[in-house]
Amino acid sequence: MNTLCDNRFAFVNCTREVLFKDLITLLPPNQTVAEILETVEPEDRVIAACKRLKSFGYRIALDDFAANDPRILLCEFADIIKVDIRATTPAERAGMMRRFGSAKCKMLAEKVETPLEFQQTRDMGFAYFQGYFFCRPELVMGREVPASRLHYMRLLEMISRREIDMRELEKMLKQEASISYRLLRYLNSPLFGFALEIKSIRHAIAVLGERELRRWIRLVVTVGAAEQACNELVLMGLARARFCELLSDRIGSNSDLFLMGLLSIMDAILEVSMDVLLAELPVEHETKAALLGQNSTLRPIYQLMLAQESGEWAQSSELAKQLHLSDEEVASTWFQALQWAQEATSGL
Repeated sequence: MNTLCDNRFAFVNCTREVLFKDLITLLPPNQTVAEILETVEPEDRVIAACKRLKSFGYRIALDDFAANDPRILLCEFADIIKVDIRATTPAERAGMMRRFGSAKCKMLAEKVETPLEFQQTRDMGFAYFQGYFFCRPELVMGREVPASRLHYMRLLEMISRREIDMRELEKMLKQEASISYRLLRYLNSPLFGFALEIKSIRHAIAVLGERELRRWIRLVVTVGAAEQACNELVLMGLARARFCELLSDRIGSNSDLFLMGLLSIMDAILEVSMDVLLAELPVEHETKAALLGQNSTLRPIYQLMLAQESGEWAQSSELAKQLHLSDEEVASTWFQALQWAQEATSGL
């Protein structure tokens, strides 16, 4: 649960059958929210099941709540009411906020896709938000990489070259004190367990070797670039990168799939369009095409990464077959990637 949800609440969809059989009680109450679907009618057995779950310490959420919703009888048990902003009008949302929103019952806006929608629902009083608004860049016409983050792009560009000039890299790292500090602190963390303390950039370069050096500099660059962004973006980017990297060994790819996974979220971190981002980096053609949604031999891996992340299991299974992978292999690899991302970010 901690790995899958990053120590946050797990919202678990509940049908009538799940409620009647108390299947939710297999999960820890301090981390689990029973999310009652819109198809569940508020009959006596459902009400009794809600009472039992509340007595056990579980939180309850009502999914896809609408104006004149028949589950209004369940509102007295609800800790969270989820409102689909695509299926309701602003007036309906305001009315539900006045009627149901309280310190006891928080309102959650679903399908928030843009920063503007996030701002509007937040101003209306919604406490929680669900959607992809935070992993899409807020684009401004003609926007280039912000000047304050150009040094991150320069480092990313340098370590993405086929051949790295180690002297030039060391010089640039020393000029960026915050990145150097993060890199040295990270390498001296228990995650690595080096017997001797690594005290300098030159020492780090010698100890790590080129492949590992590329990976860890990308990691600290991502964390540094995302200081003004949502923390979820960093975890998402690193999980994607590690997932793709682990798959590259299984499918025999020679491409830098760690970089592809990481770049898939970098447009949102730097708040620029993907084409502007890729114009700054020496990325191979197949990787660039996959990131831009074009035909590419790497496109199935990219789509598999997104399907696993969003829980699109049917699509994930189909893509796995194309890549000659089993569903179990894909699920296990995604779990390993999540574990690695959490361990990596805990050291920074």
